[in-house]
Amino acid sequence: MTDTAASDASSGKTSSFGFRDVDAKEKVQLVRGVFDSVASNYDLMNDLMSAGVHRLWKDAAAAKLNPRPGETILDVAGGTGDMARRYARMARAAQQRRGGDDASVIVLDYNAEMIMAGVHKGGEPEMSWSVGDAMALPLPDASVDAYSISFGIRNVADIPQALAEARRVLKPGGRFLCLEFSRPTASALRKAYDAWSFHAIPRIGGWVAGDRDSYQYLVESIRRFPDQATFKAMIEDAGFSRVTVTNLSGGVAAIHHGWAI
Repeated sequence: MTDTAASDASSGKTSSFGFRDVDAKEKVQLVRGVFDSVASNYDLMNDLMSAGVHRLWKDAAAAKLNPRPGETILDVAGGTGDMARRYARMARAAQQRRGGDDASVIVLDYNAEMIMAGVHKGGEPEMSWSVGDAMALPLPDASVDAYSISFGIRNVADIPQALAEARRVLKPGGRFLCLEFSRPTASALRKAYDAWSFHAIPRIGGWVAGDRDSYQYLVESIRRFPDQATFKAMIEDAGFSRVTVTNLSGGVAAIHHGWAI
């Protein structure tokens, strides 16, 4: 599942790295190391960790974003391009039905290894690739029609700053979408999910990718991420309107969607 880091964090500010609190600038380097390590096995590990369910979550998120012909769509923490490919294909299908200009889908990720893995995997004609920072997006104000970030925002050093950047680059009326692990709504599911996450996923990471520690961090980062209501309030504080939450698989993941109005 795709992730990113945020650089240029404020000096002296702390951020969570798994269950540890570290200097925000240190987190940038630690997260970069994690994704340097896992990039080559990332897509395989996603399938193993979720039994393929992450594909259904991503399909649901892409349908919620509803890409359209002629739009500029920014996919932050785009990694190997799973979401961007969906956006490009959906926009092209809509273009074939009703005409319009080609869409432009920008894949942006902080980690060059992830971008290179995505380029090697192949893209769609509408896609372009860029290494960049969720905390300091290399785009002008009000320049994109839609912003998405999938399984990445929990890894930035300053989530409110990343949300502020999303709001800055969106045009008036633009759409914000975040797909992220969240909090299962039922206690029984929460216990089962925790048992799977903390015991199975790091072991799978060790066996398949030869990197137990990186997957231990990923599991811990999920646990530290705000629940649905708390994150919804953070998005609203960043200036987004009509923010909605759609739980997936009982809240194991959630789609947060809002408007730049």
